[in-house]
Amino acid sequence: MSGKKILMITGDFTEDYETMVPFQALQAVGHRVEAVCPDKKAGDTVATAIHDFEGDQTYTEKPGHRFALTADFDSVDPASYDALVIPGGRAPEYLRLNDRVLQMVRHFFDAEKPVAAICHGAQILAAAGVLKGRKCSAYPACQPEVELAGGHFAGLEVNEAVTDANLVTAPAWPAHPAWLAQFFRLLDR
Repeated sequence: MSGKKILMITGDFTEDYETMVPFQALQAVGHRVEAVCPDKKAGDTVATAIHDFEGDQTYTEKPGHRFALTADFDSVDPASYDALVIPGGRAPEYLRLNDRVLQMVRHFFDAEKPVAAICHGAQILAAAGVLKGRKCSAYPACQPEVELAGGHFAGLEVNEAVTDANLVTAPAWPAHPAWLAQFFRLLDR
């Protein structure tokens, strides 16, 4: 697998595992990952949250680690990246309000570059208008947003993932083995 340059768009209260695990796993196999957040620079950090499934009607949330950003959001040129990763958590609910984030996401779809989104990351995809006619998994609470954006919600088990053309999605972090394996295949094309 040849090393690719991958952009990760994240923000405060991103899901800890959905940020840390792909960031480290992609680097472990030789990719360069640049993590950015609007209004922040390389070396700044974002707060993470650990979402767990403990038998309640929805996930629970606990404080996670601080995650250090590796690039300046303001200097990002999406054309210089080979792929995009969008972690879940609470960050997508406000990141989707940032026009530049949405423009960046649209670039990856217009150029048919690999995109991996997990959990609430689908909120950004829906807001960017890139889901029409596409199969997309996400945390089940995001199903209405996927469908209102014209996507076909893939109601998968929490440990499964789905690929539709250049997009790989999954419901939550327990799907990392499937989600990352499918994303690796897209990167290797």
